[in-house]
Amino acid sequence: MKRILLIGPVLFASVLAILTFVKYDFLKSLGWHPIHDPTFDWPSGLALGKYGWVMTATFIISGGLMSLLAARLFLNLKPAPASKVGATLFVFAGLALAALAFTTDPTTLADTIPATWHGRLHDLSFVLLGLTLFPAMIVLGFAFRQNEKWKNLSLYTWLTLALAAPAFALKGAAFYVFLLAILVWNEAVALRLYKNDG
Repeated sequence: MKRILLIGPVLFASVLAILTFVKYDFLKSLGWHPIHDPTFDWPSGLALGKYGWVMTATFIISGGLMSLLAARLFLNLKPAPASKVGATLFVFAGLALAALAFTTDPTTLADTIPATWHGRLHDLSFVLLGLTLFPAMIVLGFAFRQNEKWKNLSLYTWLTLALAAPAFALKGAAFYVFLLAILVWNEAVALRLYKNDG
């Protein structure tokens, strides 16, 4: 079980990279550009068209693994309000990531076709991911400070958030920074949990 939690961020990053390469021309047909407009229907647009089911499954699996990681983290941390609130928010962030499996609507069709119910749920899930993950990281930073085995991840968590949050808001090529920082932080938490439980 502990080893499975380690694959969440790696799986997500690998599928993103492979599908982006495989569906490069398709993404460009949606209006995406890797430098000038990297967040235009990316990564959500990877769930559209051929092999879209792979991205849909990845959202569900990665979100489920993130929620499991959060639950295991709560059990490993010293019982305290910060660990309870932080882990709970982290669970909800995982559920929001899984809910990104609701297929997005192509942005290029927004002016001609009304938004679908699943497109709206996808957009809402993206907002909820930001509204739960960022506060979770703030609170978990305090929870880590209260636990000897986690103490040195406290500052790292806050620095990751300080780097990732502006990149999330700025969009553009900075979005890659956000994504990388969050995935590396998730992997660092999973590795520490694996070490502490071992």
